[in-house]
Amino acid sequence: MAHKAPAPQVRTCSQRPLPFTRARPHFRRRLAPRCRAAAVSEVKPGVYEGFWNWKGHKIRYQRSGDSAEAVLLVHGFGGNCDHWRKNTPVLGQKFRTYAIDLLGYGYSDKPTPRGAPANSIYNFDTWGQQSVDFIQDVIGTPAHISTNSVGGLAGLTAGILRPDLVKSVQLINISLRGLHVERQQPWQRPLVAALQRVLKETPLGAAFFGSVATPRTVKNILCQAYANDTAVTDELVDCILKPGLQPGAVDVFLDFISYSGGPLPERLLEQMPPGVPVSILWGADDPWEDMKEGRRLFAHWPCVTEFVELPGVGHCPQDEAPHLVNPLIEAFVLSSGGSSSSSDGEQQQAGQPPTPAHAQQQA
Repeated sequence: MAHKAPAPQVRTCSQRPLPFTRARPHFRRRLAPRCRAAAVSEVKPGVYEGFWNWKGHKIRYQRSGDSAEAVLLVHGFGGNCDHWRKNTPVLGQKFRTYAIDLLGYGYSDKPTPRGAPANSIYNFDTWGQQSVDFIQDVIGTPAHISTNSVGGLAGLTAGILRPDLVKSVQLINISLRGLHVERQQPWQRPLVAALQRVLKETPLGAAFFGSVATPRTVKNILCQAYANDTAVTDELVDCILKPGLQPGAVDVFLDFISYSGGPLPERLLEQMPPGVPVSILWGADDPWEDMKEGRRLFAHWPCVTEFVELPGVGHCPQDEAPHLVNPLIEAFVLSSGGSSSSSDGEQQQAGQPPTPAHAQQQA
């Protein structure tokens, strides 16, 4: 039965340490950045872009807004800051909003994985650490993280690594990780591993990437992922394709599609520390990540305070249906102890209520 997510008290999960975590000193509310980001430039009204040096790598980010709570937006596989272009300026009217290009994606650096142990660079531990370091170094205060697809595992990892820096995590159509070795049937594992090895270690991989990285193919893939084809514009195709043609992108692509290890979302949800609530939003018409399976696997964990179904929306609701997603991000930030720079009664987008009446919520 549909009902509102519980507001007064957030239920929390029991915490188990991850092998890659260790105790860290608690930071005060206002943090002293360890390093400064480079000068930023205004790329569109109210949206500023800059680059941050992280462990010797140049990382692109965008920001909008300069008061109230901090929100960090984390993209999915093949995405970048621009996949949040319909969210960053709108949320910036309420919060200090940041979007980041994960290492290997967008216009961030793409260190070669060749010669390194398999999946030792491009993995959720790396991106989770990148996220918390960005919060500490650039944002300077604890932040709420909102994510799409595989970015959700980076967000959850960040919350486990540094619960003193991550106030809440929102998962938008989080990846089920269907190619994870634990999701595969025993007979599938050697076949999948062999295909991944061929793509990664032979010229067939680069040829496959070349066939995918074209405007026509990218548009076809996006039309499959989105329930509403009219949302797949030339601007969107450009936003996804151009960074994917940067030097090193092919090696990142091939390395990540061979990533069948690492954590599953439910294992991370199980280990979420007390005090870090999790919201799940799901485009019900996602052809890649089945909502019913997501609800079965994830909705019951005590740290999950809401499971919101978005009817008629596909894999990337933040871009396909920002009029639904932006108010839901705002509502979750406020329900997680955040404050906004404008009155609670002000509508975030003209004609849109703070909580869409046709979004179905189920805990």
